[in-house]
Amino acid sequence: MDKFTYQNPTRIHFGEGQIAAIANDIPQDKKVLVIYGGGSIKKNGVYDQVKAALSEHNWGEFAGVEPNPQYDTLMKAVEKIKAEGFDYLLAVGGGSVIDGTKFIAAAAAYQGEDPWNILAQQHPVESALPLACVLTLPATGSESNMGSVVSRGKDKLAFMTPKVQPLFAVLDPTTTLSLSPRQVANGVVDAYVHVMEQYLTFPANAKVQDRFAEGLLLNLIEEGPKALATPDDIDVRANIMWTATQALNGLIGVGVPQDWTTHMIGHELTGNYGIDHARTLSIVLPAVMKERREDKEGKLLQYAERVFGITEGTNDERIDQAIAQTIAFFKQMEVPTSLSDVELGNADIDTLVASLEKHGMKALGERGNITINDSRAILEAAL
Repeated sequence: MDKFTYQNPTRIHFGEGQIAAIANDIPQDKKVLVIYGGGSIKKNGVYDQVKAALSEHNWGEFAGVEPNPQYDTLMKAVEKIKAEGFDYLLAVGGGSVIDGTKFIAAAAAYQGEDPWNILAQQHPVESALPLACVLTLPATGSESNMGSVVSRGKDKLAFMTPKVQPLFAVLDPTTTLSLSPRQVANGVVDAYVHVMEQYLTFPANAKVQDRFAEGLLLNLIEEGPKALATPDDIDVRANIMWTATQALNGLIGVGVPQDWTTHMIGHELTGNYGIDHARTLSIVLPAVMKERREDKEGKLLQYAERVFGITEGTNDERIDQAIAQTIAFFKQMEVPTSLSDVELGNADIDTLVASLEKHGMKALGERGNITINDSRAILEAAL
């Protein structure tokens, strides 16, 4: 295990009714901009709870952040902030709304000519507006980390800075009861692959991180299908919500190698073809497991034994079974597991490879040894 420094400053309010905690956690002298997506929060009661919590605050709202937050939309929020003097942001929604709000927070304080350079050229974020969030779709872990992914046309890029780490996050499982089965499935799969990106690399003698990761995977395998079969079970929703947060709050990734190949390739599927983020991950991860089985052999065997109880057979047979079980779980969650499932084929691979090359994704993986040609092989394995 490598040396590390770990801190997670995000304050978590978990449980039913915790939206009311906003009233005390946002200073009274702040002018708050509430940022949300398509308006579902006005149908499920979340908006009314936020409104009640902010009854003693000066606040306004900005709606319309997309499932893959678009730069042009986010810049309209920046314009509103500058024109009306907002100095505190409250994201209400899923990971896309939170990611978008993080970019807004950074862009509103950006001193350069084009805030897109925060993403395109990785310009450092010197300052940002304070922000917090109310999570309504557990998936990305964005509610308690410093990462953000934003799209501009077909470019889907990320930036990370502690300047946009949420000061607090409200996690009320009851807010997830109105999600569609597709949203629930996407959230479970997104969280699962987040864990796998930090776990399925090579052994680093990091027993705490490994055991935590395996526990999170087991939670998702157990609770994910229940969320589809018994959608009103609040205990299931609570466990999924807390698992998704733990999957990417930094804890299981400290001191260990990380991959993120699946995400980088997945971003190109979303950017070029508009496929849901989680569904790109369920397509790409099994192909990564197949193509990189030699590099990942030690952890694949550990994953097979500890997550699926596979102990019989040769190494190759156990790895094959682990990959098959992963695909079976994704199918149980009703997400695609191949490019053909989303009507893409050989002709689309050139487009995806060209996008990877354009975005500099030429040395991916935990060892930095996944070349453009390797990514092509992964995509071919995903057919």
